[in-house]
Amino acid sequence: MPDHSDPAPTPGGPRRRTDWKPWLVYAAGCLLSWLLYVLAGTEFQRGIWQLWEAVYQATLQLWPAMLLGALVLPWVRWLQPRTLPPFATVTLHTACALLFGALWQALDFTTSLLLFGADHAFAVFAQTLLWRAIWGAVVYTAIATGFTALLEARRARRAALAAAQAESALAQAELAAITGKLNPHFLFNTLNTLIALTRKDPQAAEAALMRFAGMLRYVLDTKRSAADRVALADEVAFVRDYLALESLRLGARLRIDWQLDPATLQDEIPPLSLQPLVENSVLHGVAPRLQGGCIRIVSERNGLNRGLDLTVADDGPGCDPARLADPGAPADGHAPRTGIGLNALKRRFALDYDGRARLRVHTAPGAGFRVDLWIPQ
Repeated sequence: MPDHSDPAPTPGGPRRRTDWKPWLVYAAGCLLSWLLYVLAGTEFQRGIWQLWEAVYQATLQLWPAMLLGALVLPWVRWLQPRTLPPFATVTLHTACALLFGALWQALDFTTSLLLFGADHAFAVFAQTLLWRAIWGAVVYTAIATGFTALLEARRARRAALAAAQAESALAQAELAAITGKLNPHFLFNTLNTLIALTRKDPQAAEAALMRFAGMLRYVLDTKRSAADRVALADEVAFVRDYLALESLRLGARLRIDWQLDPATLQDEIPPLSLQPLVENSVLHGVAPRLQGGCIRIVSERNGLNRGLDLTVADDGPGCDPARLADPGAPADGHAPRTGIGLNALKRRFALDYDGRARLRVHTAPGAGFRVDLWIPQ
């Protein structure tokens, strides 16, 4: 029996497979009811013949209900997608329950007539008329409720799956938009650095342009291959090129403290995850200060969950943590660290790792700025 709750197959397309799960559940319920009937009617002290008699009685009494119950599934499946008022639904099920009991009685009467004759059939009919009507309503209600619950659960599961797929597609689209923001952000700031360097030292600017070409190749390769992960070693090489360009502009004012665990260099991270944090430290923690500053970049294995711990910290002026949550807060003399880079990374990790990755900021006025990342592996 095909699942009519699913879209119809297209002409000439592949045939839809039979949906056996509801039938298997129904068959299991019938078997369990039959076994319970047999056990209830068996007196084991009287020997094996009593068992065979219980089997005979259970089969004779239950086969009409089991046969009619199989017709309830297509009825419930037909009724399920139709939006009816509660009164109409109750009326339809009441009529079906009465019909179920009447058909059960008719099948039972026909069986008795064929096996034992008319006198026995009419006698049994007179004795069981009310009982069959009551039990017909009870059995129909149980079967219809079971099938309705099963189909509703499956429909809810399909709806949840469709919602999850839509959410995943939305998250992928938002991730693409975030990456699209990070790339121009990086390019704009780096080009500003090259322009400033061209005015100061044209020969160094020429060498810097060659390095910048290699950086562009990294960015374009990640976009062209649609790579959503790169090795930490590749991102570190990219950051080293970026810092080399900034060193041409800042000179000895820019100091870098690399603390990289070699065991983490093949860990995978989203491309352009480390560079915006380093750029943030250069722009806000080092460049505005005459004495410059030091940027510390750390990678290590998390001892508890074996994830990747990344840290980018500087010894710059820091900022008020309240301004990170509220960029419109009154100025306090310290440059805020909000903007496309940090905000985009927060949203990117929230989407890309289903909330499992962590990005935490530690800062205070005069206490530097540190960002800790934890990325599951």
